[in-house]
Amino acid sequence: MDYNQEQKRDRKTLLWAALAVLALLNVVLLYFFYQERQENVNKDTIIAAKTEEVLTTKTKLDSISVQLDAKIAEIQQLGGSVDSLIALKEQLEKDKQNLRTTNASSIKQYESKIKSYVAVLAQKDQEIVRLREELGVVTSRNQELNQQVSGLQTERQALSDSVTTYSSRNRELNEKVTLASALKAENIKVNTITNKGKERDGGKYRARRIDKIKVNFQLGDNPIAQQNQKDIFLRILDPNGAVLSDMATGSGAFILNGREVLYSSKQTVNFTNSHQPVDILYGRGGTPLKDGKYTVELYSEGFKIGQTAFVVR
Repeated sequence: MDYNQEQKRDRKTLLWAALAVLALLNVVLLYFFYQERQENVNKDTIIAAKTEEVLTTKTKLDSISVQLDAKIAEIQQLGGSVDSLIALKEQLEKDKQNLRTTNASSIKQYESKIKSYVAVLAQKDQEIVRLREELGVVTSRNQELNQQVSGLQTERQALSDSVTTYSSRNRELNEKVTLASALKAENIKVNTITNKGKERDGGKYRARRIDKIKVNFQLGDNPIAQQNQKDIFLRILDPNGAVLSDMATGSGAFILNGREVLYSSKQTVNFTNSHQPVDILYGRGGTPLKDGKYTVELYSEGFKIGQTAFVVR
């Protein structure tokens, strides 16, 4: 009897030992899973930061390019030499091309290049002032001749004022027509798609079940809008206001109110003024979504055409 009881105690001891080993293995596996997930999050953060840095540098180079064009045009008009500026513009275009394939360490080199470009622009501003002063001397010599045609100038000024008034009214009319021709997104719905292709609706979703975000809407009737191909840009803003973007899945930037902004995804549609449905997909890549309220914005031809929201929990 004592022998049987001792065997039972031994079996219980072995069972508890096995359970302890299994529990320890589970803890180790959970630790390694957490470490791997944290490494993936860190990598995604670094990629997003590099993308933002590249876009910022590109915006600065584009701004310098516009200023160079303006300086070239004005100096030519004033009779100055623009050979050095044209060569500088060619170098700037090469830098913009090379920026597409640059790495994080090379981005820092662009800071010094941008400073040198800005210095040249400041130098050319001084040259423009000098050329204007020289042109002013020539103008003063012709003042006597100008006085002889003052009557004609007065008539021309009156005509110019009439043209300015007409142009102003015409511009206001064009702005009203442009505003009226803006598209409008109606019945906007946000669904999510799992990695197995299952689509969910309702407006509230679990982060771990989201592989893609699908935005569906209809383009409202607008007889004023031109029936042609139109780019529609989707911006998804997280609870902190940052735009979800992944250049590998089709994200990019577009011009809005004179500045470059990021978009999550883009769809080109042939507008037919037929209340047509449109679907735009955004694949979140490997970045997990935070819990909270997300804002969805739709833009086309410089106008916001619709907005909605959904919740991740």
